[in-house]
Amino acid sequence: GGSYGFPGLKGQKGAKGDTCDNGTKGDKGDRGDPGEPGAGGEQGDKGEKGDTGEKGEGGTKGEKGSKGDMGPGGPKGEPGAKGGRGAPGRKGSRGAKGARGDVPKAPRSAFSAGLSRPFPPPNVPIRFDRVWFDERRDYDPATGKFNCSVAGAYVFSYHVTVRGRPARLSLVASSRRVAKARDTLYGQDIDQASFLTILKLRVGDQVWLEVGKDWNGLYAGAEDDSVFTGFLLYPDVLITSDFDKNARV
Repeated sequence: GGSYGFPGLKGQKGAKGDTCDNGTKGDKGDRGDPGEPGAGGEQGDKGEKGDTGEKGEGGTKGEKGSKGDMGPGGPKGEPGAKGGRGAPGRKGSRGAKGARGDVPKAPRSAFSAGLSRPFPPPNVPIRFDRVWFDERRDYDPATGKFNCSVAGAYVFSYHVTVRGRPARLSLVASSRRVAKARDTLYGQDIDQASFLTILKLRVGDQVWLEVGKDWNGLYAGAEDDSVFTGFLLYPDVLITSDFDKNARV
């Protein structure tokens, strides 16, 4: 026979045929092209809770939060180092009146002594050995010297009887003649001589009287006395407690 010819062109789509009753089921056709998206449907029911996802990346630093409430107090700390001295405080109010204090009492020192024998040795301390008063025992009748135990101003004087010859007396303070006087009688057989001065003494100073060799008319007898006297006029300081007769100022 002869060779096959070329296939013919595809014919036009035929008209829809009539429905056939109880026809036989045809073969499954090829998958059709995807259809257009459908209109939005109604919201479905809530699904089941999914599994926990993996930890996400750290987010950016957030804004500073508001100040929180004050927390409870912590335990007591150890004592700190000693601080520096603070500035002086304000002057306080006047305090109450205090108790009455001791009244200052001035120490006392005084003596008076007389001569028991006339015409004592010259140029040495005259021993006025008849002691009439010596509260602190500052005068020593064995030596004729006054020993200063309280610093201050002192009054010294003598009232003596001069008989038969003139008399020259010297008041000596710590080996220095501080005052000299004499009585020349002027033709009389007996006379009186006196002298007074003030000396500033320190503790340990000594004061006494001396009579000159050629002017030794110093006399004492039953009816006539020769007296050496001294006393503290005022001390250099005052003390506030009872004065001890053995104290030294």
